[in-house]
Amino acid sequence: MPPNVDLSRFPIAGNWYWKLLQPPSDKVDSSSSTGTVPKNYQHVLSLVFAVNEINENPKILSNITLGFQIYDSYFSAKMTYKNMLNLISRHKKTVPNYKCGIQKNLIAVIGGLESETSLYMATILTLYKIPQVTYSLFSEAVGEKKHLSSLYQMTPNEADQYNGIVRLLLYFQWVWVGIFVTADNKGEMFVKTLAPLLFLNEICAAIIERMPNASKFFNVFAMVEKYQVMAISLSKTNVNVFVVNADTSTMKCLQWLLIAATMSDVGAINKVWVLTALFDFSSETFQRDLDIQNFHGALSLAIHSHEVDGFHPFLLNLNPHSEADGFISFFWQQAFDCQFLDVETEEESCTGEEKLESLPGALFEMQMTSQNYSIYNALQHFLRNILFNNSVGDTVFFNEKRELEGGFDIINWLTFRNKSFLRVKVGKMDPQAPLGRDFFINEKIIRWHHSFNQVVPLALCNDHCQPGYSRQRKEGEPFCCYDCAPCPEGKITNQTDMNDCFHCQEDQYPNKERNQCLPKDENFLSYEEPLGISLALLALALSATTALVFGIFIKHQNSPIVKANNRNLTYTLLISLLLCFLCSLLFIGRPQLLTCNLRQTAFGIIFSVAVSSVLAKTLTVVLAFLATKPGSKMRKWVGTRFSTSIILGCSIIQASICMLWLCTDPPFPDLDMHSLPEEVIVECNEGSANMFYYVLGYMGLLALVSFVVAFFARKLPDTFNEAKFITFSMLVFCSVWLSFVPTYVSSKGKYMVAVEIFSILASSAGILVCIFSPKCYIIVLRPELNKKEQLKMKH
Repeated sequence: MPPNVDLSRFPIAGNWYWKLLQPPSDKVDSSSSTGTVPKNYQHVLSLVFAVNEINENPKILSNITLGFQIYDSYFSAKMTYKNMLNLISRHKKTVPNYKCGIQKNLIAVIGGLESETSLYMATILTLYKIPQVTYSLFSEAVGEKKHLSSLYQMTPNEADQYNGIVRLLLYFQWVWVGIFVTADNKGEMFVKTLAPLLFLNEICAAIIERMPNASKFFNVFAMVEKYQVMAISLSKTNVNVFVVNADTSTMKCLQWLLIAATMSDVGAINKVWVLTALFDFSSETFQRDLDIQNFHGALSLAIHSHEVDGFHPFLLNLNPHSEADGFISFFWQQAFDCQFLDVETEEESCTGEEKLESLPGALFEMQMTSQNYSIYNALQHFLRNILFNNSVGDTVFFNEKRELEGGFDIINWLTFRNKSFLRVKVGKMDPQAPLGRDFFINEKIIRWHHSFNQVVPLALCNDHCQPGYSRQRKEGEPFCCYDCAPCPEGKITNQTDMNDCFHCQEDQYPNKERNQCLPKDENFLSYEEPLGISLALLALALSATTALVFGIFIKHQNSPIVKANNRNLTYTLLISLLLCFLCSLLFIGRPQLLTCNLRQTAFGIIFSVAVSSVLAKTLTVVLAFLATKPGSKMRKWVGTRFSTSIILGCSIIQASICMLWLCTDPPFPDLDMHSLPEEVIVECNEGSANMFYYVLGYMGLLALVSFVVAFFARKLPDTFNEAKFITFSMLVFCSVWLSFVPTYVSSKGKYMVAVEIFSILASSAGILVCIFSPKCYIIVLRPELNKKEQLKMKH
């Protein structure tokens, strides 16, 4: 048994307000007790428990004994004001500013469950500088609270609760939700506060159900009919998740709505209820048979709490004969639906042996609820100091707005057919915690309503837009309703319900489904691929052929056909052709700084040497013909000095262009991210494109001059005339490079490099074949023709 509490001798008084829970009094009308809520009596018991704990422990308050008085406001402003005057005046006499009778030392008042009651109380208590501690939630919208300096709130600010609801909805991606409120000022305030937060977080309030207050119906049948119409509408909606302002009046209306649904053909309404911190299964006595299965799987916020040691045994020891407080007998009759011995009633008699734990949880719970926990802490606050640790180790302190600093627990409600239920803590929201730890949910332990088959319910206007698609708004529909449009080429979405598609990073490209970015492969002409190997082998084969021709000419250097057209020019041309074939290998492989600098410059200079050698050979033929005429002054130009000057002069001009290129804007290795959609081109950026075309243009000019001169000298009557072979070689050369320019410009990546390599090999091979194949034929296959006499006879 708990220690007895003698109310008559306590020097300190408290104050309490309870919804429809009436104290035992000879003047209480028995008819008025039919709508009581016995479960609220547990709030009284938490106060009794805290007083007993303090009075039994001398370390808390030495030489001081606490007492309390409890008043009922009946949800009436008039009764609240009257009780406030009673509290500060003589007992049971309302005489303001005058006290007589038993002396009381009133240090604090604990307010009611409803914020309106606490505000009514504070208007009087503030005048007398009497602190009030309340465990009701206040919104920022309650402007009067800031002017009440004596009001202390044992709960966090309600704004944190709204943010918690939004965080909860966003966690489960519930963006198509309904709102349940009563059709009164409190309900409208809830909607006006929550709706903008939902909109800012892209959550649509699909339905706002304003339920008429059940207490305003004078006809029960009219009320049931009204709620049946609402239940039918609710059963047809596609909204699975409803946010409920779980104050007392709203929950009473919702319970009537669910009862009306079962009484009609609608049947059970299975939704996910997201409830505010005021929610509790506090059924009235006539609703003891209410089916609470509709709330299975509901989620609610609850003011952070812990189970206090000793509270459960304290409840187990209660019986109607104890003197814990003045309400126990009245509560016992209401809870167990019985009466103590009374010959005038036919109701079942109370024995006093009834067990509180046998009551349904909706009527009475054996655990400390969040409201009880706030009451337990409120008393401790004013008995000690602003910052303290309670008996379970929680730190209790207030912010500058006189609000308790703390968070909310996230509760998953599990109901059973025997009217019992469990509160399961599945998460926590703590605004004071560091970012990333301020919100937590253990989704694995959540149990949903049976109709959802333990799968997270969907709260969407339409199906998710899968990755690869973006949301496209529907005209005339809320922003949560949308179509899904596939991403355009080159863009992706990698998450569901994205508003816009986006480009991949430069080194990535979209896959076919356009829901993922893949790394781009490097694109350059490699020795490891067939095209690179083929061109390398062709270059080596042509180089070997050139070397073979050069060897043949060296071996037969004294033969008439070798000596006929200036052996030095022939050797120079063959060596330059050999180097041309080999320089094409610089274009194969991953571009490096050295190879980029050597590619075009080496190719330009070597080719200029080759073409200038061809030009020198052509001019030598022309000069040789002119020098044979009597009295010709061209004899002094015939010789190796002239041909050497032609080669050096033409080559120096090209070398100067290349040196200027390297000094001003040289080529460099570069990555082209954009030309190919799925590959990164590893290339040699030419630096100055103009210089590149100057090199090609100068080389083309030399080839064109050689072609023109050779063309006009092709029919000169000279035994040693090879101008016609040079004409064919320059024709091939010019044709190759004229076709090179458009092909090169239209190609990309390794194929552009392959085009240039092929042009180098083809033009060089054209010169080699056209000029040297007839001579090799005579030297190797027709040696009888490689005689001076034969050449003279032919002439």
